Amino acid sequence: MTAELSPKAAEIVAHTRLLLVSGGYNSFSYADLAERVSITKASIHHHFPSKAVLVQRVVSLYRQEARNGLAGMVQKINNPVAELNAYADYWAGCIRSGEHPFCICAMLATELPTIPEEVAIEVRGHFHDLGAWLASVLKRGAAAGQFHLPGTPANSARAFMAVVHGAMLVARALDDPKSFATIVQPAIVKLTQPA
Repeated sequence: MTAELSPKAAEIVAHTRLLLVSGGYNSFSYADLAERVSITKASIHHHFPSKAVLVQRVVSLYRQEARNGLAGMVQKINNPVAELNAYADYWAGCIRSGEHPFCICAMLATELPTIPEEVAIEVRGHFHDLGAWLASVLKRGAAAGQFHLPGTPANSARAFMAVVHGAMLVARALDDPKSFATIVQPAIVKLTQPA
């Protein structure tokens, strides 16, 4: 999807993504971005007429990457418990390496009341996509006797999503990457145990 971007636009998108992870939508301006990319603000406007357009594009690309990654996990692994563990392991690795230590949509969700609607739509879309994927994993796992859900697959998916994103927040707040796994792994184990 980034193939349709020019090299400079792709660089702008990459730096925007880093800025979003570190502080969200309201934490940076085109001036900050221009300094990082070593171009003028006018040049950024040439590629992305407004910050809202730029961030919408970044989140749209992020959503596509996530959808592809989740679908690929199902195809490669095809075992609901292993898929849930692989999803958690992906984030544990990102947090440990510091490369992508926080979901940009989780960061932007905290700003929903103040971000442009076109960005908010993409953020909500990400959570709908993720929730649907998690619900499908949990539903398949429950049908196979791997998971014992306390409620519907959709509600269990939302609860697990909250655990994952909450664990990201704790890992960031405590500056303790290991805390992510210590929070998420028991949640996965709990899903596998009869009530």
